[in-house]
Amino acid sequence: MQSTVVVTRAEPTPAIISQQSGLQPRNGLWQRESKSLADTSDHQQFFWSYTEEPHRTRRQAIIKAHPEVTKLCGPEPLTKYLVIAVVLLQITCAYLLRNTSMVSWPFLLTAYIVGATANQNLFLAIHEISHNLAFRSPLPNRLFAVLANLPIGLPYSAAFRPYHLTHHKSLGVDGLDTDLPTSIEAIFLDSVLGKAFFCTFQILFYAIRPMMVYQLPLTKIHLFNIVSQVVFDYLLVKYAGGRALAYLVMSSFLAGSLHPCAGHFIAEHYIFVKQPRSARNPATLAPVPETFSYYGPLNILTYNVGLHNEHHDFPAVPWTRLPKLHEIAKEFYADLPHHESWVWVIWQFIWDPEVGLWCRVKRQEGGKKVGVDGSKAGGWKESELGASER
Repeated sequence: MQSTVVVTRAEPTPAIISQQSGLQPRNGLWQRESKSLADTSDHQQFFWSYTEEPHRTRRQAIIKAHPEVTKLCGPEPLTKYLVIAVVLLQITCAYLLRNTSMVSWPFLLTAYIVGATANQNLFLAIHEISHNLAFRSPLPNRLFAVLANLPIGLPYSAAFRPYHLTHHKSLGVDGLDTDLPTSIEAIFLDSVLGKAFFCTFQILFYAIRPMMVYQLPLTKIHLFNIVSQVVFDYLLVKYAGGRALAYLVMSSFLAGSLHPCAGHFIAEHYIFVKQPRSARNPATLAPVPETFSYYGPLNILTYNVGLHNEHHDFPAVPWTRLPKLHEIAKEFYADLPHHESWVWVIWQFIWDPEVGLWCRVKRQEGGKKVGVDGSKAGGWKESELGASER
């Protein structure tokens, strides 16, 4: 079976196309009503889909063809030992640099080569833990994510999890998937300098954008995350000095800046494959790929996050078993477009005029939030979530 045919596409009615895209049928053509600059640009530039996200469809097809893949699901014990090792590595580096000038080459190179790589590793460890893949029970995963968060310098693990799970369950849904750039970002950063700015400061976009799209309720785990981080930072400054904390914060910034491992942020869902002009027309139903994998060596440092189609298809499969999943269901993945280099992804994103923040698939139908009261509109109920999502 070819992997390019497993995505089903439901035919939208003219009413749906008109309601969601702003197009109106006139003389046999679809024409657009007058809108504001942001609204018009949003629908003219992004790729809009009116079908469900492709991963659920492909997951069902893979399970039907290879039912043994379900045995790959479940926690990976190795994760907790790697996290502890990287946390200790970063604390050690911070302590050793406590008397080193922040503008010296030893400080800067250590922060970029060791610190940024280590904190990117911890970002993705938290990503892995958010799917309950370090321990079998939810609570140990929540608490362990807070531990993994400590060398990052700022509390983020508790908030990341519900936003990220919503990204999975509402992929591309406008107003829910906070991985999507907003129209304002796309308009003002639609240039070489703008895209270079975005790549340099993308960690700030990913940190701030979710809160601008919608707010999560403050829970006990959020408070625990904040208090733990404040206490850790206070003790670090007290016993090792401000430069030790500055090393950790700089490492986090560089991890989400112009760093080879940061290429995964852009590589995962931005469309680099040239699409026909008709793909931007909601009336054509032209299929557009939404997720891209990377099979290069940097996966060793990043919990195999490059196997991103595989991860979205089976979020309950841990990082160590994603290559096995790929091998079992290879016929589903062999023909999907993928990246060869994260460094090249960043370079092409900045310099290629055909690639930019507009190159994302959006949809207006479907999706609900994770991390809000499921009894209220717009939230998933506990019974509707899988074991890796509770």
